[in-house]
Amino acid sequence: MPALFLALVALALRAWDFDNPVIHVDEQYYLLVGSRIWDGDIPFIDLWDRKPVGLFLLYALPALFPGNGVLAYQLMATAAAAATAIVLRASALRIGARRSGALLAGIAYLLWLSPLGGRGGQSPVFYNLPIALAVFWTLGLPALARSGRQAAIIGSGFVACLACGLAIQLKYTAAVEGAFVGLSHIWWLHRAGARIGTSVLAALLWMVAGVAPTAMAVGAYAAMGPSALSAFWFANFDSIFLRPAYPLDQVAMRLLGIAAQLSPLMACALLGWRMRPRPTPAALSLAAAWLLAATGGFIAIGTFFDHYALPLVGPLALLSAATLARRPRAAIGALGLGVLLFLAERAFIPDDAPGARETARLVQLNSRGECPYVFIGDTITYHLAHSCVPTAYAFPNLLAYSTEQGATGVDEAGEVRRILNRRPPVIISSTRKLDIWNRASLYEVKHALRSDYRRVWSTPRSQWETVLYLRNDLSFRR
Repeated sequence: MPALFLALVALALRAWDFDNPVIHVDEQYYLLVGSRIWDGDIPFIDLWDRKPVGLFLLYALPALFPGNGVLAYQLMATAAAAATAIVLRASALRIGARRSGALLAGIAYLLWLSPLGGRGGQSPVFYNLPIALAVFWTLGLPALARSGRQAAIIGSGFVACLACGLAIQLKYTAAVEGAFVGLSHIWWLHRAGARIGTSVLAALLWMVAGVAPTAMAVGAYAAMGPSALSAFWFANFDSIFLRPAYPLDQVAMRLLGIAAQLSPLMACALLGWRMRPRPTPAALSLAAAWLLAATGGFIAIGTFFDHYALPLVGPLALLSAATLARRPRAAIGALGLGVLLFLAERAFIPDDAPGARETARLVQLNSRGECPYVFIGDTITYHLAHSCVPTAYAFPNLLAYSTEQGATGVDEAGEVRRILNRRPPVIISSTRKLDIWNRASLYEVKHALRSDYRRVWSTPRSQWETVLYLRNDLSFRR
């Protein structure tokens, strides 16, 4: 019954966005790349990004279902969120929380996904599940060690590290949490009385399990040839270190916003820690260590977009379970603020889905079999319009933002020039004003729009407008 209840809560919180193709720019691109895999496109070669290939393989699954895959991936994300909440409830019971607190911790997890950009299918919505499962097995280690069950610890470590390995193939920062899981198993295997040789062999087995999914990805690209392996390696491991930093004021404001949104959960987690039994139960200490590991992954990239904080929600909800059960006022206050955050977001989020669908319809009508170009806008347009894609760097930020300049492996402005030289029938741009434009790319687009294109249609998109430009020699089809 608690599992069913959490599943219904997940459905109720997330159904508002079902079939909305423009929840977040990231998942639009994941769906585009995933769907094009079935057409023979290869991630990092035909469509470029720096996310692990496992994420794109996951997003290839919705294309197997009827429709355009939008609703399918959102149902998958809802199932992942609900399952994660169920695992967190079980973990809360494992660290000694009352049943009521464990259930409320699961609800808190679901509630805080939305304000932090997890309304749809951001990668942490999916990879939080294997990490939560790995942590659940990790929390059982003290009991196994007390009874000297070394074989059970070795088996637990293998499954937990394999789960972390799968999470790493959804986002590489999950490796920090994976390291916590592996090191915890090594320590508790030692506490169970294992010999050094046994511990070393077990650690090697767990490392193999954790690395195996990524090693399989490397092997698959190596089998395609040296150029494919080089493209994979650059996108996945080299390019991130070439990115220029975002302006410090933007990073600081993002970090403050995340802290403000998480503050109710942080307060409950801190109060729960202060109320802990003395001496501190080992499982509870492991839960606190999970929060530290998740924080390490959050800090690792340093850009502090709101969805990067989604891995923090699980451990914070888990550590809040004691407070949510034993301090009714704190529970009402924290969850009440969570509901207010959710409702406030719902109230201020414009319904951009109709405009996005109409944009795609007009692009399909006016492309005339050629490739349109989305310079700034929604990459889901390519997918919904069933159009070809004019560049491997189809995610707009890659060519349009200074924060990607020099980090893609190509001359970004030169790539924009190449696209425009092929005279796309339609160009999608925006009235959005930014401080981080790639000035050279922006110049190329503005020059082409002034000389060869005319504005024929626009629609509201967030706080700005999406604008459709049509080549001057073409008649506008509606």
